[in-house]
Amino acid sequence: MPVQFIGMIQPHEVSETIARKGPAVDSAYVRVFAQAHEHAGFDRILVPASSSSPDTLLTVAYAASVTEKIGFLLAHRPGFVAPTLAARQLATLDHYTGGRLAVHYISGGSDEDQQRDGDFLDHDQRYARTDEYLELLRRVWTADKPFDHEGAHYRAKGVWSEVKPLQQPFVPIYFGGASAPALQVAGKHADVYALWGESLAQAGDLVRRVRAEATLHGREVQFSISFRPILGKTEEEAWARADQILEDTRRLRVQQGYSRGIGPQQSEGAQRLLADAAKGDRVDERLWTAIAREIGGRSNSTSLVGTPEQVADALLKYYDLGITTFLIRGFDPLVDVIDYGRELLPLVRAKVAERDRQAAGQVALKVA
Repeated sequence: MPVQFIGMIQPHEVSETIARKGPAVDSAYVRVFAQAHEHAGFDRILVPASSSSPDTLLTVAYAASVTEKIGFLLAHRPGFVAPTLAARQLATLDHYTGGRLAVHYISGGSDEDQQRDGDFLDHDQRYARTDEYLELLRRVWTADKPFDHEGAHYRAKGVWSEVKPLQQPFVPIYFGGASAPALQVAGKHADVYALWGESLAQAGDLVRRVRAEATLHGREVQFSISFRPILGKTEEEAWARADQILEDTRRLRVQQGYSRGIGPQQSEGAQRLLADAAKGDRVDERLWTAIAREIGGRSNSTSLVGTPEQVADALLKYYDLGITTFLIRGFDPLVDVIDYGRELLPLVRAKVAERDRQAAGQVALKVA
């Protein structure tokens, strides 16, 4: 099965090793960043969300206007906009982007971040709300006549939308979260389940658990996993670059007033990253966990380190687990996008195509 690559853009240049300069919204940077992904051969671009970040829907709308074919993955938090309104907003954006939209629904892994926007539900309540939110959202997109809804979190009467998604029956649904309530929602609603960059053992276990939940609803789910590849012309060069990234991260955090050993992120996904990090800085030969440990498991913060060939082979091991989408981004965001497109993406696609040809040949021999 062909693989897909998702990148990530932010409305200004920033990373663990690069301090933000200038305004919160740098339209010139967004334009160049989005176009670089398109030129590099990425299939989609994630626009992430937080309680303090610029609006993601508007960022996607602008980035789509300066690109031609690349898709977008809009991070969206249920609970802050009524699902009936969100259904119309997302369906409208799907039309304006020419059917290039997918949405990653984030229930929220941090009470503190949710509360900045006035959401005081606890973890499990947020996932219960997301379940109802997605039910209602999908019904708005597919209903052929007005309907009423009354649930635990939402009540609406005479619901109807004259705009339906360009993609039928609805805009693709991405979803993540490793807790038991999250897996239940994923099995029921997700088209693509998104993992952070875990070890092969942990990722394989999570894939099996999500598939089991989806089977309960007669569904199949595809899988995405996120890494921060660190490439070098040689393996030694790649590991030296990783060491420098860790040093730069620590120096910048000190400058920004963060203390060493800051408490871990609250989400189950963060705890899983830290569980891998507890095994050491290097897991499964190429998985580097030092940044994840340094920042408390926040965000997708694990890396695959090596030459493009070595990192491509490492990604292929995740493909063998049934993971067909790779969300990758670098610590030098714009420069790394160009580097990934030059070697890593073509290598992985070629290796996957060869693997699929071999598998098809083996099936043909068995049939014969």
